[in-house]
Amino acid sequence: MNRWSDTFPLFPERATELAREIDNLYFFALGLTAFFSLLIAVLVFYFAIRYRRQHEDEVGKPEKAGIWLEVTWSVIPLVILLGMFAWGAKVFFEARRPPSDAIEYYVTGKQWMWKMQHPDGRREINQLHVPVGQSIKLLMTSEDVIHSFFVPAFRVKMDVLPGRYTTLWFRADKVGTYRLFCAEYCGAEHSYMGGSIIVLEPRDYEAWLAGRTTQPQRVATGEELFTRLACDTCHRSTSAVQAPILNGIFGHMVRLADGSEVLVDENYLRESILNPGAKLVEGYLAVMPTAQGKVSEEELLQLIRYLKSLTPETAAASAAPAATTEASAEEPGS
Repeated sequence: MNRWSDTFPLFPERATELAREIDNLYFFALGLTAFFSLLIAVLVFYFAIRYRRQHEDEVGKPEKAGIWLEVTWSVIPLVILLGMFAWGAKVFFEARRPPSDAIEYYVTGKQWMWKMQHPDGRREINQLHVPVGQSIKLLMTSEDVIHSFFVPAFRVKMDVLPGRYTTLWFRADKVGTYRLFCAEYCGAEHSYMGGSIIVLEPRDYEAWLAGRTTQPQRVATGEELFTRLACDTCHRSTSAVQAPILNGIFGHMVRLADGSEVLVDENYLRESILNPGAKLVEGYLAVMPTAQGKVSEEELLQLIRYLKSLTPETAAASAAPAATTEASAEEPGS
């Protein structure tokens, strides 16, 4: 049975647990505001009538309020507001921290469309198909101006910025089609920049994936791009060229040539690919060529996804065959 807030036309549908938490906080704040506003209005009228001037010669006399009355009307609002702050902080941190099991999808805003990309490189325009009950993390950027990714039914909204990445996450718990809007004025056709998030049952989602043609919509994988751009000739342990080893670097701090430190995240990797000399790692020369103009935003996202997947174990595995080959070449008669 639907609650009144699910069907009341002033409020959008709620399709995530986070949306329900946000609405509960909102309705609590709204109810509290209405209660105290009404209470104050009633008391103003009551005291205006109760203590009105009875005749012209009547003179008011000073009133001395008790200390406990002062404490009471100070402490009660303080406790209420601190409770609302704690509740709001809890909801905020839940909204900003994707679960560890979230699957990463990619979004690129462009006047005037949303380009969606699945982890395997499949692409959609103004639509994103996702399975119900699965946590989805969106890594987003813009090709031109500032956009804003807004899905009212999920109660999520995040600015999409050119030249850097922003993230949001959701976990839909109701099958259906939910409207997507750009909530930032981005040009003459801003009102047309919409789309939809289509939430399917897991078996229906798998059937949808199986029914899609991959070639026209597929983006090259990050590993393919890593090889195509010749990144693998320098960024590996057996390379003769001095370059940072990328395996296991994501999520860690690195020391730069100027003595400062920086966290290796998506934005740092993006900047290092497009402008390698901007934040040079200590101990290395600025010899890396830029990939600016050689990769699209979708390909850049795939490349970053591949770099994030590299671990020290993959480095050891890739180095082992090379060492075996070198040893074989040194054997007599080989």
